[in-house]
Amino acid sequence: MAFSTTATAISTVRSLSLFAIFLHVALLVSPAFASESDHKYQPDDPVTLWVNKVGPYNNPQETYNYYSLPFCHPAGNAAHKWGGLGEVLGGNELIDSQIDIKFQKNVAKTIVCELLLDEAKVKQFKDAIDQNYWLEFFMGFVGELHPDKTGDGNKQFLYTHKNITVQYNKDQIIHVNLTHENPKLLEAGRTLDMTYSVKWIPTNITFVRRFDVYLDYPFFEHQIHWFSIFNSFMMVIFLTGLVSMILMRTLRNDYAKYAREDDDLETLERDVSEESGWKLVHGDVFRPPHNLVILSAVVGTGAQLALLVLLVILLAIVGMLYVGRGAIVTTFIVCYALTSFISGYVSGGLYSRNGGKNWIKSMILTASLFPFMCFGIGFILNTIAIFYGSLAAIPFGTMVVVFIIWAFISFPLALLGTVVGRNWSGAPTNPCRVKTIPRPIPEKKWYLTPSVVSMMGGLLPFGSIFIEMYFVFTSFWNYKVYYVYGFMLLVFLILIVVTVCVTIVGTYFLLNAENYHWQWTSFFSAASTAVYVYLYSIYYYHVKTKMSGFFQTSFYFGYTLMFCLGLGILCGAVGYLGSTLFVRRIYRNIKCD
Repeated sequence: MAFSTTATAISTVRSLSLFAIFLHVALLVSPAFASESDHKYQPDDPVTLWVNKVGPYNNPQETYNYYSLPFCHPAGNAAHKWGGLGEVLGGNELIDSQIDIKFQKNVAKTIVCELLLDEAKVKQFKDAIDQNYWLEFFMGFVGELHPDKTGDGNKQFLYTHKNITVQYNKDQIIHVNLTHENPKLLEAGRTLDMTYSVKWIPTNITFVRRFDVYLDYPFFEHQIHWFSIFNSFMMVIFLTGLVSMILMRTLRNDYAKYAREDDDLETLERDVSEESGWKLVHGDVFRPPHNLVILSAVVGTGAQLALLVLLVILLAIVGMLYVGRGAIVTTFIVCYALTSFISGYVSGGLYSRNGGKNWIKSMILTASLFPFMCFGIGFILNTIAIFYGSLAAIPFGTMVVVFIIWAFISFPLALLGTVVGRNWSGAPTNPCRVKTIPRPIPEKKWYLTPSVVSMMGGLLPFGSIFIEMYFVFTSFWNYKVYYVYGFMLLVFLILIVVTVCVTIVGTYFLLNAENYHWQWTSFFSAASTAVYVYLYSIYYYHVKTKMSGFFQTSFYFGYTLMFCLGLGILCGAVGYLGSTLFVRRIYRNIKCD
């Protein structure tokens, strides 16, 4: 049963940095059995106050153990509580503060300990104050809100009193408000009495509605958010109309010209002179692409990620995953492992249809490509976190758990999927026979080159999601709880449709330029969306945040790179698969020699 608070125990009484902490806390939804496990208490039941972490307020990932600052340490070996996989990956380490709190029992001002300040402790506190440190408490398991800031004076003070106000409804804790009072000047040689008090207040707010205090309705449901959805929807209508026009008008006319049979020599010569563009490359358009094993791996991985994102969003909508610390991360890891069959199936079928022979390499690359990319980035970030002594460093035991999930669930399922895909969907079914000698590709204008088509292809998909990227980035980097997964579902579906439409248009123009290297171009055309997202993240970092220091900068751009790699692979796979259906459709009805 739990509450979480984020607060600053430390205060700088300076012109811009005296911290006044007011924090409301809510509890997670879960079945009820007893006490902390189900959020139900009896009068005078002990309620554990857990301390978690401290760190600079402007650097969300730069967090340290609560007792890295010289606060009062509990006597003896304090109990530790380790949460689920996602919670540990989030850098949480809960330690029992051993502050005596009992359910519905008020506590007058009580001394926790006497804190003797020496030069070293004063320096630690002053450094923390200079960096605007915040701290986080948990009473059970919940989310967090963050401090308001005001300014006064130019000296450094330490808050010595924690005033805890708890609202409860019958046998359940609903909200917790923590304020810090009684600031004392930081001076070496002083002895400070660190105190706390607890006040219990009944409330009519139900347990089901307890989390509403964290949800920033005006921010997430602003009219701009609705307008962006409408704008993206109109873009979908425009693009689907454009693709329909290509399919129903341009191609229909091309079919009529190409299929015309006339023995008259003059008519035949006229038809030959009219043949140009995509029809002339029918003997090369199904030629296996270069680096087939890599293309198969990224397309298979992207198909898995698309299904994974859709599944996690639906689970978040149904299961309210946003109320649980680390629940989204845990769900993502477990669902990734369980959907690995999809990556193998899509990759194996694609590799087989294009005549691939190196099956061992294909299976291993498909199963390990994305996990090892994430591992490489994570290893660098973890090394930095260990060097800084931060809680963001992943414990060795957690790494072992993640590796076991991959090695014994994800990897075998991917291998199985590759075998099934090879045997069930690996038979070549190309509408046109591939010619022995490749056709030379004529020179075209610069804007019809694969590189330009690839970079331009990501603009409209990015335009359909960049408003949502602002809300997602703000939630992850600025302490807001993202809960509008219905919006995210709509935006994700719009992204899929826009990506497919844009890639089809790009593929059509490329083939019309008599360039049959469409496979990688269609992939990169869609994947370039991630490039624009990463460029947007650079803008967001400099304009929308106050992050600083090598640690936080590394984590910001490292996490963003990991996200953009996944997004690029996902969009690239969607674009490639959409273009494949388009190409097969347009060549199905022409005469192939």
